[in-house]
Amino acid sequence: MVLASSNETYCTVLVSYGDKSFNGNQIKEALEGGKEKDKREAMKKCVYMMLNGEDMSQLFMTIVRYVLPSEDHTIQKLLLLYLEQLQKKDTQGKLLPEMILICQNLRNNLQHPNEYLRGVTLRFLCRIKELEILEPLIPSILSNLEHRHSFVRRAAAMCVKAIYDLFGDQLLPDASEMMLENFLASEQDVSARRNALLMLCTTAPDLAVQYLLSQLDQLPSWPDILQL
Repeated sequence: MVLASSNETYCTVLVSYGDKSFNGNQIKEALEGGKEKDKREAMKKCVYMMLNGEDMSQLFMTIVRYVLPSEDHTIQKLLLLYLEQLQKKDTQGKLLPEMILICQNLRNNLQHPNEYLRGVTLRFLCRIKELEILEPLIPSILSNLEHRHSFVRRAAAMCVKAIYDLFGDQLLPDASEMMLENFLASEQDVSARRNALLMLCTTAPDLAVQYLLSQLDQLPSWPDILQL
């Protein structure tokens, strides 16, 4: 029986990429080329290779320099997929110094005028477990709970829950009360309310019961997604 290495990472999905003629150097050249179309294809190949267990961390600084500034939404989405899979800590369990470079980009995305970019960034942050990356982004994450678009608010509520599940009061000391008093009190989007209520059920059951008791008259008319 072979014991797995403590540094080994696992992938739940293996994506086959038929054309295996490309390599890291070719991807690097395409990213440095300047054309958005070439960058999109290069990032797709990079993500495919990572999903199949290849280490593409050597491209990080190239991606920071040539991909991070891109305004193309597809490239930004592929960038988040790359960052999600990237090894962010060293063998001692400490955050790699270069990871701080992505924090400003993530903050810019959370404040971007395009709601899609805000939403996908919030969903990406749901899967980040590094406190040093999340901590400086908390104000921007919370501000998205009040965004005009329900897609963003929905993702923000989900992100708050994910962060609270990991770090509790350390990063979000008043999260449960904020969800009850501010978010649920005014939110009209059913999915966003469901995400907030789900958080209360797992983090503050007494507040969840308090909210449900205040809504007794309306419970029969709640949509299925809330009643379930």
